[in-house]
Amino acid sequence: MPENHILMHCTAPDLGSGEIIARALVEEHLAACVNLLPGVTSIFRWEGKVEREQECLLIIKTTESQFEKVKECILARHPYDVAEIIAMPITHASADYLKWLTENSK
Repeated sequence: MPENHILMHCTAPDLGSGEIIARALVEEHLAACVNLLPGVTSIFRWEGKVEREQECLLIIKTTESQFEKVKECILARHPYDVAEIIAMPITHASADYLKWLTENSK
């Protein structure tokens, strides 16, 4: 049965926190790659107020079967009370890329 592939998003308060999470995910073979995008401006509601913060966005490439392990790895290292952990299916990609993603996410 073919593996389903996903992109996951997670925000962290800064590049250092994001790098700790990203390195763990790749070193533990839970994700093939994590992109770190520092300097993301997030506007969100928290505890009844509208907040504005600079964050680091993590874009995580992995397989659907790894979702729970990726989530647990993030939660074990994440400093927020409520971590953003979102997964979206990859519906189209090159066969070679998907093969690489699968091989490096187990």
